[in-house]
Amino acid sequence: MDFDSTLQTLGIKRYGASSPSGNTDTANLGKTEMDQSDFLTLMTAQLKNQDPFEPVDNTQMVAQMAQFSSLSGITEMNTTLKAISDKLAGTSLGDALGYVGKTVLTEGSTAYPRTTGGIAGAVALADNATDVSVTISDPSGKTLKTIVLGAQDKGAVAFDWDGVTESGDPAGEGPFTVKVTARNADGAVSATPLVWAPVSTVSLGSDGQPVLTLPGIGQIALSDVWQVG
Repeated sequence: MDFDSTLQTLGIKRYGASSPSGNTDTANLGKTEMDQSDFLTLMTAQLKNQDPFEPVDNTQMVAQMAQFSSLSGITEMNTTLKAISDKLAGTSLGDALGYVGKTVLTEGSTAYPRTTGGIAGAVALADNATDVSVTISDPSGKTLKTIVLGAQDKGAVAFDWDGVTESGDPAGEGPFTVKVTARNADGAVSATPLVWAPVSTVSLGSDGQPVLTLPGIGQIALSDVWQVG
């Protein structure tokens, strides 16, 4: 096989050259990438058709082979990483399905009572605070109970309410609204309410990552879960 024939086999036509049969070989038309087999075929044709008075430079050939080998290795690595990524995505969804029926602690201001009454939750503090409090209200906005947690360090601070109002009456079935406040000598401290909620469903988000659906809160990512009950 001469050099022109080799090029035609790969779908490449050298300027001024024509097919031996007078027809154009369309088998590889549209091919835009060379694989390892194509590279070796071209290299063999180059060696067979080289000018004996000006042979192919060995250093240049070794450099070309090294470059192609590196590119081939990167391509194979990308393929492997893609397969691993797809596998991990499937595993993440499978793991996320295990959350259904469990309760998780996450950012939110709406909480449903436990079967025994009352709610539990936490306050996420961005800084140390000298005065932290949790206010629980009914659906109409009426304050039912204020829990004073006092001075607390930065981080998550747990609280528990037994479901009894300030007047000593049962608070009812909710849902309840949780509001938190915190202060220190410099003023207000950023404080976020964390509530426990059951996981009703698991689905895939637009980015392909698992999403948990919680009653009263909506959809959250797995990374938004602080704790699993």
